[in-house]
Amino acid sequence: MTNNDILRRIRYIFDISDSKMIATFGLADHLVTREQISDWLKKEDDPAYRECSDTQLATFLNGFINDKRGKREGAQPEPEKRLNNNIIFLKLKIALNLKAEDIFEIMDLVEFRISKPELSAFFRKPDHKHYRACRDQILRNFLNGLQLKYRDNISLKT
Repeated sequence: MTNNDILRRIRYIFDISDSKMIATFGLADHLVTREQISDWLKKEDDPAYRECSDTQLATFLNGFINDKRGKREGAQPEPEKRLNNNIIFLKLKIALNLKAEDIFEIMDLVEFRISKPELSAFFRKPDHKHYRACRDQILRNFLNGLQLKYRDNISLKT
């Protein structure tokens, strides 16, 4: 999955307007324009399409955490220069204040089973012996489950 796909899906799931997206970046102390957001949300075959970098997506996710959980005191965390599915999954988990049971319920909505050790392995540090990389399929199913949970009555395209 590309950063642009993830940004589009989060925007859709939580029905985030352009001005709310600008405000979300602002919560992470980063200014963006409506044109930048519009270009990131376009499909790849559109001539105005622009790639959303890892740092830009990380900044948005940090702002999303601040929006959902409240801005913490002091300096804001620096956005990661390199993102992977594990970091994206973790940031969404933090923003939505999800416990393991909540994630299992979300995954059940799309009939995707995951074990507790497998789930905890995604949130470990990369040098931990039980760390496991989160594949696109798992992140995609998690986002599909979020869509069913937060935009109920919407059927997913298969």
